[in-house]
Amino acid sequence: MVGVTLGPMTDTDWDAVAATFDDEPDHGLRDPLVREAWAARLLAWLPDRPADVLDLGCGTGSLSLLASEQGHRVTGVDASGAMVEHARSKLAGRAAVFLVGDAGAPPVGEERFDVVLVRHVLWTLPDPARVLRHWRGLLRTGGRLVLVEGVWGTVSPVGIPADTLTALLAPLVADVRVERLSGDARLWGREVEDERYAVLAQP
Repeated sequence: MVGVTLGPMTDTDWDAVAATFDDEPDHGLRDPLVREAWAARLLAWLPDRPADVLDLGCGTGSLSLLASEQGHRVTGVDASGAMVEHARSKLAGRAAVFLVGDAGAPPVGEERFDVVLVRHVLWTLPDPARVLRHWRGLLRTGGRLVLVEGVWGTVSPVGIPADTLTALLAPLVADVRVERLSGDARLWGREVEDERYAVLAQP
């Protein structure tokens, strides 16, 4: 796929890095300012009523926790059993379920979710066009895709540019909006110069 560069992170042993995954500011959201910045974005991106949110490639569940705190019912899926265990611990007692599975073909039923939320995952998956078609089929009528992606690095960049992602979505959805995120240092815990964005898409 032109414009999509699979990077070395696709070879990462996620079980091995699960214990330290949250050390990154935008992973663990431990810094109150970073946490507040992501919470504000989710508040704008997710429905204003309790909804069923599918968090694919959920990692340790940091975004799942924010969504749950905002009143949503969350299902998280990650290929790493260790990540899923961290997420289950983080959201213990909440309306949340976490499953071990492939984010590209999650072990859930079709037309069950109001939101499919995916952060920094699509670029690592083979055949993103097929994956997007599958994710669209998981949405209920009126549902939305919330896809946070980017292109990381400048020397050997990896990721998926926003224009590539919007082109892949064009045949599948009626409305696509790109929200640029690079300029908001609070989201990342530092200034960034590479391309980071969110795509909000509705069939």
